[in-house]
Amino acid sequence: MIFENECIDDLQINNLQIIQKKDCFKFGTDAVLLSDFAKDAPSKSTLDLCTGTGIVPILLSAKTRTPRICGLEIQPDICEMAKRSVILNSLTERVHITEGDLKNACEIYGKASFDKITCNPPYMECGKGITNSSGNLSVSRHEIKCTLDDVIRISSQLLAPKGRFFMVHRPSRLADILCTMRRYKIEPKRLRLIHPSYKKAANLLLIEGLSGGGRELKMLPPYVYNTDGTYTDEINTIYNRKEDCK
Repeated sequence: MIFENECIDDLQINNLQIIQKKDCFKFGTDAVLLSDFAKDAPSKSTLDLCTGTGIVPILLSAKTRTPRICGLEIQPDICEMAKRSVILNSLTERVHITEGDLKNACEIYGKASFDKITCNPPYMECGKGITNSSGNLSVSRHEIKCTLDDVIRISSQLLAPKGRFFMVHRPSRLADILCTMRRYKIEPKRLRLIHPSYKKAANLLLIEGLSGGGRELKMLPPYVYNTDGTYTDEINTIYNRKEDCK
C-alpha cells in the first residue's frame, strides 16, 4: 500500500489515515481548518480543487454525509498516492480522485456539476518568495500550474446556481481574492482570519462565497493560537471532533 519514501499518518477522526511522502509537501493546519470551515454547508456533490494528498475530501467524508466527494490533482504521482489513501480508508464509493488540470475541469466534470467546491491552492505568485528545489513542493506552493484567477474562474463555471465556494489563502492576497470572486459572480459571504498568536498578525484566511449571491460579507471571530504557539481548545476540538455528522 505504501512505497519506501512514504509514511501513513493518523488523522485522529473515524480511524482515517493518509499516505504522504516523507520528503514532499504534507498537509497542514490550513487543510484541516478548511475542511471544518466547509463542513456545515449541505452538499450532494463536492469538488476539492488542488486536492494534493486528498486530505480535504477524506476529512469531509468524516465530517459530512455528502455522497459524492471528488478531488482533482494535476501531479500524477501525488494523485496516485491520494487514490491509494482512498482505498486504504475504504472510501472508494464516496471519494473519487482524478488526475487533471483544473483549467480543464469543466471538460472533466461538466459545468454546474457541484453544489460545493473547496480549494487549498498555491499561495505564492510566480516570481515571489523562494522557489523550492522539489518539483512537488514548488507546484504546491507557487502558482506554476494555476493562478488565483484560474481557481476562482473555473469554480464559477463548475458551481451550480447558489453553490458555495470555500478557500484557504494568505491575507496578503485578500484584495485580489475579493475582487476576483466578485468579477466571476461568486459573492464573498463569510471571512475568518487565522492568527499564529494573540500578538501576531493573521497568516491565513478562510473565505466562503455564494454563486450568484447578494452583497453581504460577514466577518467571523478569528482563529487564534495560544500565546506560546500551542493550539487553543477550539483548534484541538477541530482536530479531534467526535460529533454526529451533519
